[in-house]
Amino acid sequence: MSSSHEDRPWGSFDVLVDASHTKVKRLTVNPGQRLSLQSHKLRDEHWVVVAGTAEVTLDDETLVLSYGQHVYVRRGAKHRIACKGDSQLEIIEVQTGDGFPEEDIVRYSDDYHRAG
Repeated sequence: MSSSHEDRPWGSFDVLVDASHTKVKRLTVNPGQRLSLQSHKLRDEHWVVVAGTAEVTLDDETLVLSYGQHVYVRRGAKHRIACKGDSQLEIIEVQTGDGFPEEDIVRYSDDYHRAG
């Protein structure tokens, strides 16, 4: 297990658990910001909103989630989280699968022009 903090253009995340087949992160997304539209080959993700309001893109569907609501993102699904509202969005993300390398991120669209 380990704990680490990383800043991103959209906010930040803290790794709470880093094990061989499970990773748990706390994502903080700033108002008006969103993560890239992406997918993964090696992992599934389960997101639980613990503060704020999330707009979640999951393949061709758009969901609005608030405190206590959650969504399951299967590997291969195109997905994105955006912070809606005036306060920060906090999500607990549980990743399960066969590995969690950054190279597993396939980006389709990114507001910050990152490759991947």
